[in-house]
Amino acid sequence: MKLKERLQKLPKPPTPMEALDYVRDTEVWKSIFRPGSIFRKGYKDTQRDRALAMMNNVLYHLHPVKIKRHGLKLTYTFCLGGLSFFLFVLLTITGIFLMFFYRPAADLGGALAYKDMEAIRSGVYFGDLVRNIHRWAAHLMVFSVSLHMARVFYTGAYKPPREFNWVVGVILLFLTLGLSFTGYLLPWDQLSVWAVTVGTNLAGYSPLIAKQAKFILIAGTEVGPETLLRWYVFHVLFLPFILVIFLAVHFWRIRKDGGISGPL
Repeated sequence: MKLKERLQKLPKPPTPMEALDYVRDTEVWKSIFRPGSIFRKGYKDTQRDRALAMMNNVLYHLHPVKIKRHGLKLTYTFCLGGLSFFLFVLLTITGIFLMFFYRPAADLGGALAYKDMEAIRSGVYFGDLVRNIHRWAAHLMVFSVSLHMARVFYTGAYKPPREFNWVVGVILLFLTLGLSFTGYLLPWDQLSVWAVTVGTNLAGYSPLIAKQAKFILIAGTEVGPETLLRWYVFHVLFLPFILVIFLAVHFWRIRKDGGISGPL
């Protein structure tokens, strides 16, 4: 009987709706979903709330009808975010040009990837120029994105209501590093092969999923032709696709959170 009384005094587990309301009250949830969103607590199916939900839609309102005046001024940061986006567009254009003359194949009989890279440098009109533009733009993009993140951090532009967009920016930084690293293997020369070998061996020391992480990266036990094909797909399809999605969300939240970081 005493045990039954003790069990009755224990707090009851929350219902699904109570748990959902608790999650909706957290700062993480509020930073992701803006006021007026149908996922925010207190949303009512009224004309005003429906209008707010539509105005906060990323597909319909990527750019607002007005922005703050300070968002149009050039500052000492030299528009590092815009410069990073410009470099990404430049990399896309030059990368598409290089794809016409490159084959990600490296069989035992001959490394077509390396031969194609040499052909681009010596036998394609403006091939060497475009390849060097692509290479240096990749280095500059990593540099500009890193400076952009540093500027946002040191000026406190990651604080509410921009904390969610800061997380998106961190993801974009890692995607940029991933694009740079996967593109490093594509020339298939001694420098790139051994550099990637060292880099992927580090993944073998990751906790819990060491073997799985290394296999996902190199498609086998050592760097080989399968690794080249896998990294080519990562470089030209998988990572750019994810980066474009996060870029759209990043730009949208910049506009919705008050424009370029400054006085709100």
